[in-house]
Amino acid sequence: MEYKLIDNTLFKQVAEQAETNPRRRMNYNFHESLSDPIHRLLNVMMEDTYLPPHRHTNPIKDEIFLVLQGSVLALLFDDKGQVTFSKVIDPKKGVHGMDFSGGIWHTFIVLEPETVVYEVKAGPYVPLAPQDIAPWAPSVEDKSKAEAYKQQLKETYCK
Repeated sequence: MEYKLIDNTLFKQVAEQAETNPRRRMNYNFHESLSDPIHRLLNVMMEDTYLPPHRHTNPIKDEIFLVLQGSVLALLFDDKGQVTFSKVIDPKKGVHGMDFSGGIWHTFIVLEPETVVYEVKAGPYVPLAPQDIAPWAPSVEDKSKAEAYKQQLKETYCK
């Protein structure tokens, strides 16, 4: 690969895939392989997607994300599920992204349709272990509880 443009055409292309994906989001990887040492990707998310709180501990991976379009509520948690940090990340309001240490429980709540987040973290790709998916938050499979959980977090922390 010599170059890839990050433009509205790419956003729209990936958003069309996210729209039909049951997870209501779609990644577009800039890295060539899941074994690459650095992963760079777009994560295009619909407003109704649910990202359960999780962490990266095996191995521990720092993360950085930038919101290129739309907005998210970013949340960090302690081991008991208490929110330790919250911030609406919205480039229109001068807040563009966040960099945080590995091993921290975190999630995003998408606040606008077709939100585009650029993420960078260490590779290689390792699926999340069960102990790295928050036991105190609803599972992806329990859609009604997940939606109520998202709504409660939005009402409490979108100020």
